[in-house]
Formats: sequence, C-alpha cells, structure tokens
Amino acid sequence: MAQSFRLDFDASNVQRELRSAAARGLYLGAEHVLGVSNDRVPLDEGTLQHSGTASVDEASLTGMVSYDTPYAVRQHEEMDFEHAPGREAKFLENSLNAERAVVLALVAAEMRRALR
Repeated sequence: MAQSFRLDFDASNVQRELRSAAARGLYLGAEHVLGVSNDRVPLDEGTLQHSGTASVDEASLTGMVSYDTPYAVRQHEEMDFEHAPGREAKFLENSLNAERAVVLALVAAEMRRALR
C-alpha cells in the first residue's frame, strides 16, 4: 500500500538566501580584486592605495571597487606615466580581468554554502 505525503515548499526563502549568499560572494570577490589591485596601484606615499574600497549593492547584485582621490582616474588611464616595478596604469582593470575566475569561484562557494 502506497503512502502519500504533502510537501509545502516556499521558494521565496530559498531565493532570499541565495541572493544574500551571492551578495556575500560578490563582496568577497570585490575585496579580493581590491587586494590584487592594491599590489599594482602606482605608489608614491600610499594615498591612492589607501583610498581603495570594495562594496556591494545587494539590490542589483553589483560589486564595486573604487579609489577615491582626485587623481585616481588619471593614474589609472594614463599609459605614459612611469611607475615603480610591479606598479602600473590600468591597475584596477587588469586586476579584475586577471581575477575574474577567482571572483566567480567565491560567489559560487557562498551560494553552495547557502544550499547546505
């Protein structure tokens, strides 16, 4: 004789947890990119390096890394500036491109944790 059962499943809770996990992963990814970028940022007194921040807009699931000095954009874009060894223009763009797979892995790991 077969038994029957009823299963009530609330997907909204799962979606909420996965979104929160994705935001945590994005934040970890943004922090990682910031760290890599800080190792490449042009360095004189360290002001530019210390102005870097990582953040996440959970509503849009957008991770951000930014530098807040009046000259950050110029240092990033000016390809003719000379920099110390290991320091470079395009420090943020190059770091993001190089670490894309790591960021994806961090997001995926947080989402897997949420499903356990």
